[in-house]
Amino acid sequence: MRIEKLDSQTVSPQRRKKRVAAYVRVSTEKEMALNSLENQAEAYTAQIKAAPDWEFAGIYEDRGISGTKEMRPAFQQMLADCRAGKIDLILTKAFTRFARNTVVLLSTLRELKALGIDVYFEKDNIHSLSENGEFLITLLAAYAQAESYSASENQKWRIKKAFEEGRTTLGKMMGYRLKDGVLTVVPKEAEIVRQIFGDYLSGMGENAIAKKLIRMGIAPARSQRPWNRTSIRYILTNEKYCGNMLLQKTYIENYISKKPVRNHGERTRYLVENSHEAIIPKAIFDAAQAERQKRREKMNADGRQWSRRYPFSGIIECGECGMHYRRRTVRSGTPYEQSVWICRTFDTYGKGFCHSRQLPEDILIAKTAKVLGSDDLEAAVPSMLSAIRVAEAGHLVYVFRDGSRQDVFWEYPSRKESWTEEKRQKARELALERNRLRKEGNGDA
Repeated sequence: MRIEKLDSQTVSPQRRKKRVAAYVRVSTEKEMALNSLENQAEAYTAQIKAAPDWEFAGIYEDRGISGTKEMRPAFQQMLADCRAGKIDLILTKAFTRFARNTVVLLSTLRELKALGIDVYFEKDNIHSLSENGEFLITLLAAYAQAESYSASENQKWRIKKAFEEGRTTLGKMMGYRLKDGVLTVVPKEAEIVRQIFGDYLSGMGENAIAKKLIRMGIAPARSQRPWNRTSIRYILTNEKYCGNMLLQKTYIENYISKKPVRNHGERTRYLVENSHEAIIPKAIFDAAQAERQKRREKMNADGRQWSRRYPFSGIIECGECGMHYRRRTVRSGTPYEQSVWICRTFDTYGKGFCHSRQLPEDILIAKTAKVLGSDDLEAAVPSMLSAIRVAEAGHLVYVFRDGSRQDVFWEYPSRKESWTEEKRQKARELALERNRLRKEGNGDA
């Protein structure tokens, strides 16, 4: 028997290259910031590709998004790729670029640590997987969060001071522009505002007025979205159009979420009368409010006020246009009906304004029950969820009230798979009935 000693390099497998990605972010859309973002991306790309034992795994960029927010699309995509095993190391400029919120930062790093993924913070020269990494990052992130809190408090003080002096922070709205601290009328836009009030008092509904403005080619003053009942209602109920200002109608919930919340008395409100030139006479404005109340009471009496009729009402958000979904019963080209949830923008104005797809209710119920671990969705959904975001077709993002998130994916079933023998028989009967009616109409029967 012959035994040959082999070189260890001959039998060892080839060492796999480390898959390296980079994350870059700026919190403003200013040109200087965007140039900085481009330079960072180019520098990281060159650095990764130049390293012989590294493999380029991509650059993830978020533009004009604060580090305190979890809804950063590139950041979330990077985490998804990490979970899919596509990344070994992430390069980023500093921990403040990764997240200013200590809780988000640490929870993310701990998840990546469990996956064996290292994060290198270039400016701070820290590897998250190093022995002292997490301790140092905790201290630094806490400092960054304190800075964010301090900046938020300073901004709140400036806004409060402006309100106390009767000054608005609103710079642009349909019919007005802020000039030298005073709301000044824009004549052409003022005519549109008068038209809206006139149409409403003549009997038109908010949706009908929105569609009329779209047909006329008139764009909203403050939004890229098309006119809708919400934007019409904003104008009809805004006291500024009759020359008064009610200040601090909303406030920011906290410096982390930065979510605007309607003020129901939690903060001081300030009423400034005759603060600027009116577009709508006070009598007409009051008449519009009385008409709104009258219609609301009629809807309640008729049982047509369904804003919270279903567990998912007001919870599902469109990932493309941001509007909420509403429930519809449709046929979808089949002889049988099914319940679906549809984006309000798509449902009202069509795919020219939003390309979202409808969400079958049976899929929504099944996925939600599994995520919440409960079949009692009427109680579980409002108590546990703050939103269900339709990120794209076949992708839901469940946002819990504690701030955590869960991504859920599925595939739309093909029509062939969804048809039972009972449904096919119903389709045949419907086709025969249509042929019979067509022959009768042509005088053949």
